[in-house]
Amino acid sequence: MENQTTENKFEYLKGDKVLWMVIIVISVFSIFPVYSASSNLQYIVNNGTTTGHVLKHMAFVIVGLIIMRGVGFIKYEYIGKLSSLFLGFTIFLLILTLFTGQTIDGASASRWLKIPGTPISFQPSSFAYLTLIIYLCRYLTKKIKRERVPIENILYIFGPILLVFILVAKDNGSTALMILIVSIAVLIIGQLNWRYVAGFISTALIAVVLFITIALNTNLIGGNRVHTWMSRVETFTNSKKSADVDDEVMKAKNYQMMQAKAAIVHGGITGMGPGKSALKQTLPQSVSDFIFAIVVEEYGLIGAIFLIALYLIMIIRIVIIASKMPAFFGSLLVLAIGIMIFVQVAVNIAVAINLIPVTGQPLALISYGGTSMLVTYFQLGIILNVSSRIQIYDEEGMGKKQNIEEINDIA
Repeated sequence: MENQTTENKFEYLKGDKVLWMVIIVISVFSIFPVYSASSNLQYIVNNGTTTGHVLKHMAFVIVGLIIMRGVGFIKYEYIGKLSSLFLGFTIFLLILTLFTGQTIDGASASRWLKIPGTPISFQPSSFAYLTLIIYLCRYLTKKIKRERVPIENILYIFGPILLVFILVAKDNGSTALMILIVSIAVLIIGQLNWRYVAGFISTALIAVVLFITIALNTNLIGGNRVHTWMSRVETFTNSKKSADVDDEVMKAKNYQMMQAKAAIVHGGITGMGPGKSALKQTLPQSVSDFIFAIVVEEYGLIGAIFLIALYLIMIIRIVIIASKMPAFFGSLLVLAIGIMIFVQVAVNIAVAINLIPVTGQPLALISYGGTSMLVTYFQLGIILNVSSRIQIYDEEGMGKKQNIEEINDIA
């Protein structure tokens, strides 16, 4: 009876229990650095109060966990079936953002779309990114053994990827680049013929070069941020050879990175303690893009290793779930979403420790902000959904009524 009660309690956490525990631990932990770093928004940006920001963050965490659990009530195959519809709608939102997009919290890019009649704003690029990946997984799975003619790949695979890239790249270059990288990874894992993959990579490189060239030398792409990207790359490159650059110029251009480095060094092995960051007031975007530096300053190398270990456990569990799922669509979808999360975490941490130029990517489940956080919870909800179906497939078996090809065709 006691064992049955325990099982019923854990049934509320539908899906992989280890992954659930990791997500909950990271979610609860996120409250502390956000509470500390949000004082930057109150005293420097003059936006709201620290208490208000942390309560808002906690609300997003709760809503995110509810969304994550709610996704478990929908068969993931149905999400795949509706992916074309979702992708079309998010592309429409991206086009709308080009003309009516807004900036928030002093940001220079018009990435946000405001819901009419409400104070709520969101980033359509985050939704477009996810729906594109789900669409690709579904398309690559459907009738996987059939050889497609080139025009099908151009219209139904390469076209959507490049369209989303172009629409996102104007105001969010780092996300657009991540879309290309993850899409290519999905094409490879999805067993698309290597000749088409190589052709798409070549086409994508040409598209990126053309986009940058046109943006730098003409006015055809108005309001683009290509000059900002180039400046960040130049600043990053020069920071590695500062002897050739004027010190004052370097300090001005590389202020964010210098403050992030100082915060990480200041943290040492054990950190300054929760809420005791000395640089949260002077580090721009300390509550979002550079929150990892605040984590290291307050919790030290030990805290950083603990957080990274949690992310590694998350990725390992995702790979295990993908390997156990017999249906190709479920396995591919889990791996694709896992790559999305891994790339986002890796990019944020790499920026904070000055391994790559500043990109403006939030730290998954930690950074303050609504759209990215809720999308991440939705992604994890899909993974947990798939993991909960593994046991069902094992129990029902793959008999005449449910073989692999039929399961894949459901997608």
